[in-house]
Amino acid sequence: MTPFPSTRMARLLPALLLAGCASMVSDPGPEDVAFVVLGENGEATARLITAAPGCPPLTVDNRAMPMRVRVPTSSVPARPGQPHVPPSSAMLTCEAPIAAGSVTASVAGLPLPVPKSAPRRIVVIGDTGCRLKGKEAQACNDPARYPFARVAARAAAFEPDLVIHVGDYHYREDPCPANQPGCAGSPYGYGYDAWAADFFTPARKLFAAAPWVLARGNHESCTRAGQGWWRWLDPRPYQDGRDCDLPANDALGEHSDPYAVPLGANAQLIVFDTANTSWKGLPKTDPRRAVYADSLRKIEVLARQARYNIGVDHHPLFGFGANRDAKTGAVTLFGGDAGLLDAFGDVDPLYLPSSIGMLLSGHVHLWQQLSFASPHPTQFVAGFSGTLEDTVPLPAMPPPGRTPAPGAIVENMSSWIDGFGFMTMERTGPDAWLVKVWDLDGRERNSCRVEGRKSRCAVAQVDGK
Repeated sequence: MTPFPSTRMARLLPALLLAGCASMVSDPGPEDVAFVVLGENGEATARLITAAPGCPPLTVDNRAMPMRVRVPTSSVPARPGQPHVPPSSAMLTCEAPIAAGSVTASVAGLPLPVPKSAPRRIVVIGDTGCRLKGKEAQACNDPARYPFARVAARAAAFEPDLVIHVGDYHYREDPCPANQPGCAGSPYGYGYDAWAADFFTPARKLFAAAPWVLARGNHESCTRAGQGWWRWLDPRPYQDGRDCDLPANDALGEHSDPYAVPLGANAQLIVFDTANTSWKGLPKTDPRRAVYADSLRKIEVLARQARYNIGVDHHPLFGFGANRDAKTGAVTLFGGDAGLLDAFGDVDPLYLPSSIGMLLSGHVHLWQQLSFASPHPTQFVAGFSGTLEDTVPLPAMPPPGRTPAPGAIVENMSSWIDGFGFMTMERTGPDAWLVKVWDLDGRERNSCRVEGRKSRCAVAQVDGK
């Protein structure tokens, strides 16, 4: 038998070793998920959360490469002071980079979407989990009352190049009350089982459609579901101590620096972490105020990298919400997040750099658009993709003098309350977008044009469901 030339053997040996390792790793089971997350500078990372004993190889353009262990097989440990919850599945988290310009990718036979250098079709969703908290019990078992899987499937049919989630993935914090059959048997707590039910399982079709940009919500703060955020979603390398496991390390775990994701044609997303802000405001003595002021300074540096920027965070700076007095029925509007406005206002009276033309947020459980006569970016709120909706209507325009942030003068406004769906963005120019709002049946409910900082929608108040 003719021996292999030494050079050929040298080329084949890594592949043979990798194939041998792969043969010892079982295929992921039905509860496992794979997806692609974009991080700093748009770098793509393939993630696999699996019950398998080891990480299988990632295949990119027909070449196998090893995945590294992000978090070894383990259950999410209970934080000191948290109430007892049932044991959760022990999962292994694997990851590997996907190089720019790659054409195909897969792991364990599951196709993975590869990033595009200039995405033109974007899906925006937010606030997707099923609320189980105290006396609030959403019917998690009813697809009509908890429709995130349906939203994700409809959004996948849009064939996006990119998915943006504006935060709050996990809502199943407490057990389903005994008198609520609509959520009977739901997992709860902060382990993988509750995360899978709230996010990973219903999002499967949308995971397969496009890479994701992920903003961190207040539900992913360290005192809530922050452990899952760091294990499975944050785009940066996992870091012991920055994991929300121990309250003593929360100063590190409650915050991360902003980063940019290029969109091509001199535009980019700037993603910033607002999980630990406070709607009540941040006094100057609160250390979080200095942390968020430092974030804005870093946002300003990132914004110089592109002519047109879109901010992505969880808490809207320039949006409205509404409360109804239970006794009088009077409706009161409340404005943007007071803590961020305090901290950002310490650095810039306009709160964001002038090159940020649009802000995408969630947190308020509705869809909303605002555009301003003042030099503030247009604000879109997309917190309407799964969790219990806000039902107090917003006005077609705020009362005279009412503003979401000091100095922000509302010029155009649109909203949709008590309706589940998703938002899409199609790029029509260097700083121009066609924004559409879709319901569970795939019907277009509103359409908006964005030009630079300005936006205007066809319908001021979308009617009903």
